[in-house]
Amino acid sequence: MVVVAHPDDELLGLGATMNRLIQEQQVQAHVVILGEGITSRTDKRDVELVKKDLEIHKKNIASAQASIGYQSVSVYDFPDNRFDSVDLLDIIKVIEKEKSQFQPDIIFTHHAGDLNVDHRYAFQAVMTACRPLQGEIVRTIICFETPSGTEWRASNDPYCFIPNMFISVKEKNIEAKIHGMESYEFEKRAYPHPRSPEALKILAQKHGISIGSDFAEAFYIVRHLA
Repeated sequence: MVVVAHPDDELLGLGATMNRLIQEQQVQAHVVILGEGITSRTDKRDVELVKKDLEIHKKNIASAQASIGYQSVSVYDFPDNRFDSVDLLDIIKVIEKEKSQFQPDIIFTHHAGDLNVDHRYAFQAVMTACRPLQGEIVRTIICFETPSGTEWRASNDPYCFIPNMFISVKEKNIEAKIHGMESYEFEKRAYPHPRSPEALKILAQKHGISIGSDFAEAFYIVRHLA
């Protein structure tokens, strides 16, 4: 199960990895998108003002899903870049419900040190919803980086992203990720923005170099119970 704050985070974080695991290992993947991802772009949160954009944004999710091939998605409408304005328990309850229905043994989510407040709240909610109590079904929690969020944290911050796991991917997996990102009309950017097609490919090459591969995505294992 992949738990993200906004539409497009699922692509940015592990789009190529999902594509590879689904194609080669027949992995069943369910994506949970917690926030609507649009309303922070206006002076105040006015859903009616951006109603048409929100409808387009939700349609873009389906296009991105088709590019990657993941089997199912649940979309919620927590306020964009305002997760700190709602009770954390409300987010936790959503994750608990999704976890109960999908029964994942692995959850991928945001890095705890991301600049974006919604990413940090998503991480905290996942950790709380998956406390390692007797009978807990989630055995592994893994964080991903989110380009234009993770790397913009201050370099001296103690919570900077330092990966301890890399997954090698192929160029076709990176192309699927890029194609999916281009589906997001309000999120895609031109180079040298970190979300641009060129930058996403360069980042995958950088991580590939770290492990002697052409391309890779980087992760941080938070918990693994063998």
